[in-house]
Amino acid sequence: MSQDDQIYSQMFSALLEQRLSPGTKLSEDTLGEIFGVSRTVIRKVLQRLAHEKVVCIMPNRGAFVAEPTPEEARDVLAARKVIEEGIMRNVVKKCTAADIRRLEVMLKEEKLSLEKEEHSKWVALSGDFHLALAAISGSQSLEDFLRELVSRTSLIHVQYQSRKAGVLNCSCEEHEDIIEAIRSADEEKAVKLMMSHLDEIEESLNLDGDKSKSDLYAIFGGSK
Repeated sequence: MSQDDQIYSQMFSALLEQRLSPGTKLSEDTLGEIFGVSRTVIRKVLQRLAHEKVVCIMPNRGAFVAEPTPEEARDVLAARKVIEEGIMRNVVKKCTAADIRRLEVMLKEEKLSLEKEEHSKWVALSGDFHLALAAISGSQSLEDFLRELVSRTSLIHVQYQSRKAGVLNCSCEEHEDIIEAIRSADEEKAVKLMMSHLDEIEESLNLDGDKSKSDLYAIFGGSK
């Protein structure tokens, strides 16, 4: 993995795990100092993240973690419904016993993270579950589209998640039901469950949620 890819991977993970809050300024100088690289390297990584719409680069102001509006939040989740319906239909047709076992292992890891009250880790694992389904579907294009949407959903969670009691446990249960539908090769049920799952995510959003900023040194300081 190249130096650029390593830094990108760490920043993407920080976004997926909700350690980088919407609106946080991503100073090229600060990130360059933290990772021990030039501003040119950092700029390339930020441009890559901007292409995926999780970073916003503003002329004469610099780069910031994107701050999705309520309209963008609804748009992202609507797009996920379209993409993930296609993914689920492919998964039911192509999923192997080995794939099922892999999904079950991922579900156990999700449940364990909840038991340990590791919310950020659970968020990342939940996103990984959806990306694993995309990989099983066999469509690289769908997987690429979903990867961007999942990272944008993580920002939406940070900004608008109400964290109502039971929401996280319900999500794990929904993943478990989806696995059972796939195991039964019930395509329509699998699709219906996924659509309901995404509806639950949208219903858990609080569009008046408070915003917070992140400390880059605290997040990436031990990365060198």
